[in-house]
Amino acid sequence: MTADGYFCCHIFIGEKMIKTIKKYKAPYLFILPFFILFLVFQLIPTVWTFYISLTKWRGIGAPEFVGLDNFRKMLIDGMFWEALWNTVVYWLTGLVLILFLAILIASLLNSQLLKGKAFFKTATFLPNICAAVAMGLIFRMLFDENVGLVNEVLGKKIPWLASTAYSKIPVILLIVWRNTPWYTMIVLSGLLNISPDYYEAATVDGANTYQKFVYITLPSISNILLFCSITLTVDMWKIFNEPYILPGPGTSNTSLFQYMYESGFNVFNMGYASAIGVILIVLLTIISLVQFIVRKGGRETVS
Repeated sequence: MTADGYFCCHIFIGEKMIKTIKKYKAPYLFILPFFILFLVFQLIPTVWTFYISLTKWRGIGAPEFVGLDNFRKMLIDGMFWEALWNTVVYWLTGLVLILFLAILIASLLNSQLLKGKAFFKTATFLPNICAAVAMGLIFRMLFDENVGLVNEVLGKKIPWLASTAYSKIPVILLIVWRNTPWYTMIVLSGLLNISPDYYEAATVDGANTYQKFVYITLPSISNILLFCSITLTVDMWKIFNEPYILPGPGTSNTSLFQYMYESGFNVFNMGYASAIGVILIVLLTIISLVQFIVRKGGRETVS
């Protein structure tokens, strides 16, 4: 293609785009606020974070370009690796426990044998609307080594928040307790959209409860479970309130997101904090892509 032809092609595409925008002006105007907010509060800050991760900056003055020094520092930073490990533990345990409980509770709420469903649905959702800080303080009292209710019930004096062996347990329990209701409602919405005809046909064919659950329920809500899995992954990697309110000895409970906050706003090392943010973005992107690929592969295998 000659230069003139290339130029004419671009003019044609531009004119066609302008005509399309004019034709669908009203729909574009409706979605315009989202793109403006995304640009201002997501895209620009993300690009700025990538730039600051390559600098030495304390939040004031001009950033000093240092290249990949912040990322090299991570390789020998023991606190970074401990925070990363803590976050992986929160993510995996939270993902498994929350999804398992969400499916179990949603199945019970969807059961025809359950009476007073409105009450149980309301009671199930209550933990999600409770303030995280208030619940963290309550959990701290519950797991207090000397006067905590948990130790009173167990009849033992376990140093829940004073020992590295136990300090993560209260944090994980609080995470699961607060997040399960939300994902229960999402799973329940999927269960309510499954046609009863499938279960009736399976009953006629002699399928038991387990077979109905495995071959009808789970495949029918697989897309919802994928959505929950990805959303939970993002939430778990951004976990901050729970480990911050229930600190263990040293950095035994510190999450990666919390370490990023402390590096930026306690130590005022904005460049290093931004580098941690970049690592979080990269890890979340990779994990989400893996989940999509696994889901796609599973669907192709079934088909």
